[in-house]
Amino acid sequence: MPEEGFGTGGESVLREPEAAYIINRVRDGLPMAEFQSLREMLGLSEERLGALLGMSRATLHRRKKSGHLDRTESDRLVRYARLFYRASEALGGIAGARSWLSAPARAFQGECPLDFADTEIGAREVEALLGRLEHGVFS
Repeated sequence: MPEEGFGTGGESVLREPEAAYIINRVRDGLPMAEFQSLREMLGLSEERLGALLGMSRATLHRRKKSGHLDRTESDRLVRYARLFYRASEALGGIAGARSWLSAPARAFQGECPLDFADTEIGAREVEALLGRLEHGVFS
């Protein structure tokens, strides 16, 4: 994603002193450029990422026209960016992260991690599993 947003090279999405800056940007609504960047990194269609963010096709169209996401969509986008970077670190890069995040997982009752992370609690579970995988504790 652009350097002014989420950082590069696998940096944490919410790292001080960037946290306050990102929080303010989320509150104001992230630009659609951030949406497009994450979409490309995850290898998803606009419709698929929009659905993960809770957006209908009509809402996605309106957001593209306005150029900004709302607060809730922005917050969800940051959640998925955080998971993507965490998966990239744990699984050795972008390709591994994309594949793992999109594949059905027994640990998530057959849902793929991206779908399971549609709530903050689900995202925490995905992060916990990534931590276990990173440390060789397979579950």
